[in-house]
Amino acid sequence: MINRIKIRLSILILSLIVVISTMTVSIGGEVKKISTASEDYKNKLIRFHVIANSDSDEDQNLKLKVRDAVIDYLQPKLALSNSIEESEKIIKSEYEELENISKDIILENGYEYDVKVGIDYSQFPTKQYSNVVLPAGEYKALRIIIGEGSGKNWWCVMFPPLCFVDEQKGIIDKETDEKLREVLTEEEYELITQSNKKQVNRVQIKFKIVEILQDIINK
Repeated sequence: MINRIKIRLSILILSLIVVISTMTVSIGGEVKKISTASEDYKNKLIRFHVIANSDSDEDQNLKLKVRDAVIDYLQPKLALSNSIEESEKIIKSEYEELENISKDIILENGYEYDVKVGIDYSQFPTKQYSNVVLPAGEYKALRIIIGEGSGKNWWCVMFPPLCFVDEQKGIIDKETDEKLREVLTEEEYELITQSNKKQVNRVQIKFKIVEILQDIINK
């Protein structure tokens, strides 16, 4: 009887080891796959990053007003762009105007915060845009820093133009989808785009798990 129990315990332990090993290999593979993909995206996407002066309600509302004004201004210009190089060139040529637009909004609302505008690499968490889910990672971004820049931030994707999609529809429009297909490889496209809400939720959870694991590894 005791031998049978020992045998069963041994089989159970071995089974658990196999399951854990398999999961570790699987998760490790996902981490590598997603990390590689987000590394490649660095040179294919331009994100938009607006950082508020502080976390006060007034500064957070001001941040959103600056965001809206900048998106309204850049939307028609970037809609004509067919490459990240062209989009970056357009944005850089508009630095002065973007700074003026931001400062005008700030003054109109009774503040005198300074504004910094530029393109740089920023760290982003996992983020969903309609049926597109981007994994966490470091991405090239247009950054607008308001005042001290110590408040919560807001972000989207300038190119391809995911800042302008209607998230309520649950799926990006045909034109934006075509631009995504143009700038991404087939593997990258399939990794981040999903056909329904259930798949979006599933891949978002997967990316979040990988994001947490990456944070643990980095620490």
